[in-house]
Amino acid sequence: MRTYDLSPFWRSTIGFDRLLNLVNDTVDNGDTYPPYDIERTSEDQYRISLALVGFTPDDVAITAKRSTLTVEGRKTDEDERDYLYRGISVRPFRRVFNLADYVQVKDATFEDGLLKIALTREMPEALKPRQIAIDVAGNDHQRSDRTQAA
Repeated sequence: MRTYDLSPFWRSTIGFDRLLNLVNDTVDNGDTYPPYDIERTSEDQYRISLALVGFTPDDVAITAKRSTLTVEGRKTDEDERDYLYRGISVRPFRRVFNLADYVQVKDATFEDGLLKIALTREMPEALKPRQIAIDVAGNDHQRSDRTQAA
């Protein structure tokens, strides 16, 4: 297992606290439950898939706040069974995903033991790049001079 010491960066950066917190949070902390995938489905669309075998949609809560997405699960109906071996884990979990600016949760579907959360980046019109027309200074004055001379 690798450990990273980010303390040298803390004392030499100003204003990058959020970036360093994100890096610090992504360092493997050993918690791999439940397993998940993050994929890009198009230029501005993403999908998070969590393997939640043994859970139902009623056992899972999804909360989207400003820049985080939290998925929590807790099995509600613990039936009294006499397991000889229990290999399918249904323990409580909490997964927090940090979202980039302007990324919104569109929908969530639960199918075949996979929870799929669709995300879309929607940039406000004011922040999208736009083309600026370039006018040539004095261009109208030159045209009027040419029409009089002809």
